[in-house]
Amino acid sequence: VQLQASGGGLVQAGDSLGLSCAASGRTFKNHAMAWFRQAPGKEREFVASISGSGRFTAYAESVKGRFTISRNNARNTVYLQMNSLKPEDTAVYYCASAGGWENRSSPDDYDYWGQGTKVTVSS
Repeated sequence: VQLQASGGGLVQAGDSLGLSCAASGRTFKNHAMAWFRQAPGKEREFVASISGSGRFTAYAESVKGRFTISRNNARNTVYLQMNSLKPEDTAVYYCASAGGWENRSSPDDYDYWGQGTKVTVSS
């Protein structure tokens, strides 16, 4: 299984940015997907997840109302739309694929990870 994340960059506070993660190697629609992030000097934290069908989503409180996770099962791709970005959103963002269809927030439930894409939000 391979996950290729893209879309990171340098933006200003209040801007929007979209991330994509293309998956290959197993039946995409059978597996929940998630985004995690890791800021310098901090542990990796959950951002958002989406079930295999796309029907169920979950968000960290810190991004709820600003970020939207979605997926296109025909394109084997998961997205993260980030609006109203804040400097505290600065981190390396990782996409991850779960072993099953149900979306969860623990990194232990995800068995494949992308390489990460860096997002920097300046104040």
